[in-house]
Amino acid sequence: MKVLAGVLSSLLLRFLLTSIPGALGTNPGLVVRITDKGLEYVAKEGLVALQKKLLSITLPDFAGDFKIKPIGRGHYDFHSLSVHSCELRGSALTPLPSQGLSLTISDSFIRVQGEWKARKAFVKLQGSFDVQVKGITISVNLVLGREPSGRPTVAASSCSSHIQDVEVDISGDLGWLMNLFHNQIESKFCRVLESKICEMLQKSVTSDLQPYLQTLPVTTQIDSFAGIDYSLVEAPRVTAQMLDVMFKGEIFNRDHYSPVTFLAPVMSLPEEHNRMVYFAISDYVFNTASLVYHETGYLNFTITDDMVPPGSNIRLTTKSFRPLVPKLARLYPNMNLELQGTMASAPFLNFSPGNLSLAPLMEIEAFVLLPSSSREPVFQLSVATNISATLTFNTSKITGFLKPGKVRVELKESKVGVFNVELLEALLNYGILHTLYPKVNEKLADGFPLPLLKDTRLYDPVLEIHKDFLFLGTNLQYLRA
Repeated sequence: MKVLAGVLSSLLLRFLLTSIPGALGTNPGLVVRITDKGLEYVAKEGLVALQKKLLSITLPDFAGDFKIKPIGRGHYDFHSLSVHSCELRGSALTPLPSQGLSLTISDSFIRVQGEWKARKAFVKLQGSFDVQVKGITISVNLVLGREPSGRPTVAASSCSSHIQDVEVDISGDLGWLMNLFHNQIESKFCRVLESKICEMLQKSVTSDLQPYLQTLPVTTQIDSFAGIDYSLVEAPRVTAQMLDVMFKGEIFNRDHYSPVTFLAPVMSLPEEHNRMVYFAISDYVFNTASLVYHETGYLNFTITDDMVPPGSNIRLTTKSFRPLVPKLARLYPNMNLELQGTMASAPFLNFSPGNLSLAPLMEIEAFVLLPSSSREPVFQLSVATNISATLTFNTSKITGFLKPGKVRVELKESKVGVFNVELLEALLNYGILHTLYPKVNEKLADGFPLPLLKDTRLYDPVLEIHKDFLFLGTNLQYLRA
């Protein structure tokens, strides 16, 4: 519906949706909290959309018979009714515990214009009228749910509309018709208008808002390797001040899905209300991403001699390695070397208060590049390092950057004798810094997309790092077309 769609889309529609309890297979990887400030903003934005919708509704004609002394019996007909102007002044969007949301609009005004006809025997009269409808209160409850697929559903469970006062201006000196309006027509007119408002709201929920919500994908593509599962995993936890909505938040391989062997941690969210929306993003989200990129080989890297700075004292050649590995130079004189690096396992991101870090363990195998264009493995190294990470926010994504730590090298296997690997550390520090880090940081700069709908923007963020999760508070802006 353009009414409630405007309302709820500005609140990140996806965040609000589900109240049908589902089986808890896992903890959510992502929790979105909408505070009372967020709901207040959405209700305010909803007034704009609702006013536009009310201006477009068509009111039905209504007619009846009358009996007024000394005129006697006659027939009246009010037709061509239209809403000429509308002013909605107050609104509230509040949680209904275990149900959904209640949208209430109060202290509102509608001006209706139309034509009238009256007939008594062979006498026919007609003219125009202007009705000011004041003190309108509208209330609709939205039951929010989820399909088994994790897609959202919404339905209007109840709607009521009440009119406090009506002022009418009828063309011509027709006091008897004024009396007729107040005595017989006013209550009928109010009932028609009240019914039409609720009919419009309920119909719009079914025919406009629900199909619109069904277009929301439960998965979002990150790149050619990975996608993220944004299906809802359970009903929202509703209190008087906020609404928490849980998403799976699992990043998966788009080519073939492999079940994750670990669960998302339980997150204990701070009681913050200064921002409209809060995102609690667990380490599960980032670590499932690490699994995907490790599985696809994206984290593998290669170091060759042409990547070593021209002024370096150590080259990736057997000649240069003579002081380090004498036997290597004797067996393979004047040949180039190649180092191939892989992750021993997917590196997991560790969250601790105020700090993000990784401790990847890499395996590097050295090959001699033979004149026949084949390669001969000569030794294997185990490389460990500690890496710190920073995360930032750019209105729609979480982006990151890795800060390198010093590598520590250990000889794992050698076909050219035992040798001291300490002199290799400087070369490996440089090589990894200029191969692996730029590659990973480029991917991190692309960002992790937050589940936002079009026409919404987040601003004024606050980032906090807690144990096992990132806590992002932000305000919301709905961008009108």
